[in-house]
Parts: sequence; C-alpha cells; structure tokens
Amino acid sequence: MQLLRRAILALMLLFPGLHHGHAESNTRNVRPPAGDPSDERQVEIRHETLEDILARQAGRRDPRLPRDVGSAEANAADMRRQLGTLGGVSDAGVWEALRFNEGSIVVSAGGVTARTVIQDGGMWWWKFREGPLSTYGAWLLLGMLGFLLLFFLFRGRIRLAGGLSGERILRFHAIERFAHWLLAGSFIILAITGLISLFGRRELIPLFGKEDYATLAMVAKWSHNNISWAFMLGLVMVFFLWVLHNIPDRHDLVWLARGGGLIGRGHAPAKKFNAGQKLIFWSVILLGGSISVSGIALLFPFQLEMMAPTFSMINDWGVPGWIGMEPLPVRLTPQEEMQYTQLWHSIVAFLLMAIIIAHIYIGTIGMEGAYAAMGDGKVDLNWAREHHDLWVEDVLSHHGAGASGRSRSIE
Repeated sequence: MQLLRRAILALMLLFPGLHHGHAESNTRNVRPPAGDPSDERQVEIRHETLEDILARQAGRRDPRLPRDVGSAEANAADMRRQLGTLGGVSDAGVWEALRFNEGSIVVSAGGVTARTVIQDGGMWWWKFREGPLSTYGAWLLLGMLGFLLLFFLFRGRIRLAGGLSGERILRFHAIERFAHWLLAGSFIILAITGLISLFGRRELIPLFGKEDYATLAMVAKWSHNNISWAFMLGLVMVFFLWVLHNIPDRHDLVWLARGGGLIGRGHAPAKKFNAGQKLIFWSVILLGGSISVSGIALLFPFQLEMMAPTFSMINDWGVPGWIGMEPLPVRLTPQEEMQYTQLWHSIVAFLLMAIIIAHIYIGTIGMEGAYAAMGDGKVDLNWAREHHDLWVEDVLSHHGAGASGRSRSIE
C-alpha cells in the first residue's frame, strides 16, 4: 500500500498538467466565463485606503459609489491560486452588495424592512440634516428675531390711539382660551425639544458634555413623543372653534391693502379675526396638520407610507420640471421613507416656528392690550374698536348699543 501511494504521488509530480487541467475544468463548470478573461482583467479597480475612508467620513470627499461588481469579480483571485478559495466573490464584494442594497437577502422575520442590512442612503440624509437643514433653519429663526427687533426699534409698540376706555368686552370664552394655550404650550415644548435633538450633537455636547446631554436628550425625546398628542388635540379644538371666523372675505383684501393699518390713516376694518390673524390660523392648521401626520409616521416607523405617494403626485403635476429638477424618487425603501418623512417634519416645523415667533411678538410686547384677549379673555372696548370694529358692532348689536360705565363688562 505504501508503494502504491508513492507511485501515485510520483505520477502527479511528473504530470502536473493532468491535475491542473482537471481543476480548470471544474472552475469552468462553477463559473462559465462571459468572454475573454484576459480582456476583463485589464480593468483596473482602485481599492480604498484608510486615508480615503477617513477623508470621506470627515466630509472632504463625496460618498463612494458602488463599484462595477462584474469588473470586481473579473479581477478577483483565481480559485487555482493561493488564497483563492472564495473564487470570484470576496468578502469585500459581499459587503459592497449589502451596503448598496444590491445583494440578494432572504430573511425569516421582519418583512421588507429587515432585508436592508446596511443603510448607505442614510449618509446623504445625515449630511443634509447636519448641513443645510440645521444651517438654514437656524438662520430662519434668527432672521425672524432680528426682523422683529428692528421693527420694534423703528416702529415701537403699537399703542391705542384713544387710550384705554376702562370698559371691557369679552373676546374669548374659557374653552377657546384653553384650546389656544393647549396648542401654544405644547408647540413651544415640541419646538424646544426638537431643536435639542437637532442641534444636540453639534452644539450641546461640546457645551454640556456627553453624559449630561444624554440625560437631556432622553427627557427631550420622551417629552416630544408624548406631548405631541396634546398638540394634535389642541389643533383639532382650535380648528372647530374658529374655522367659521377665519373664512376669507372682502374685508380681508382691504386690510391687506392697507398693511393692517400701517399704510394710510385709521385702522383697517376687521371682524373677529383680521386678515393677518386668518393667515396665522390657516398656517397653523395646514402646517400643524402636516407636522402631525409626519409625526405620527415617525412615532410608528415603517407603518405609514406617505412620502412616496406624495412624490408621485408632485411628479404627475409636473412640479419638478417647473424649477428644472429631475422627477422626485417614488420607489423608496422603508428607511428612505422614514428619512424623507423626518426631513419634511423638520422643515415644516421650522416654518411654523418662525410664524409663531411673529405671533408671540404681536400678542405680547408688539401691541398694547393684545395679551388680555388670551389672559382673562376680555379686552378694552377701545382696543376692540380700533382693531376689530366690525366684530364690536356685531357684539354690541346683541347686547345693546350705548352701554356705558367705566366698570361694565360686555359679554
């Protein structure tokens, strides 16, 4: 037996081509060549270095695009050579396919969402969130504050031309004030906690440290997720309480043409809500409603699909072509759906925050006598006549015109 083994080994050493040819035929059976291998192997594949990876992570280079998998396989190690046991597919090729969502993934649980192993699309979302979204959003809020400061310095507080009369008229009932403060208070908390989440990594961690910020972020996240329901309740209440008073009419055109009384003499006519207040009302309802819908989608991830149908509708209208853009993507992975939803949620929130800052200014230091309307619900009669004369006429017609007395309240 020992002699037989030595004879076989000697034959293999004398005729290596027999063994070599057998292996080559097996290789061809496993992966048939698509063409001349020598031509394909002329394609040069540049492998990333550590310097390339660090530069990309630091934002000095664009995210790497997927390589040509076919060319990569053509340049892979041959099975007949040393360390070529993986054949035409290497570990790098496998992870590359997974990273760019090109691999064939089979999962036993989790549905379509679980088939995304590496979410490379999150890089552009992260860069947009940390870059344009944060930068332009901050400038929008700071710009609004700066504009209001300049307006106050040059215009000053809007005073009552006839002074206070001492006679007060009921403007808002208790249920209306409750709905207003429920909506306003919850929105302020949501705005603050949302800004903490957005700017925390870049601005707050260097200021407070990671441990203290972690506690702050945890409280902010819990508050944001749960107080959002109070905001949505307040939004619904405000809509049903005031929608009939906020339907546009011809008096609003006069109010807008006169700049709310800033242009020309005297005050522009207005009912219970003037054109400026109606603009704020519909901004709150529409923008707040959009924030609520996108917020629900974020509270229950991968359950609601809203961005893909919206993009499809926008493309059907031809909106991207109006500004020279390519059609918006409509085939979104579950992760991309969440990314677009989060960005939309933040963009609309920034717009509403800027509007509410202006509203807070007018309702507090910007106009004399305005805060009382949402304080105890009663305003001075002269204030009501100067800013909402048509509404006062309607109220007095139901309570008897000519009522006087410095301590009398009209309800």
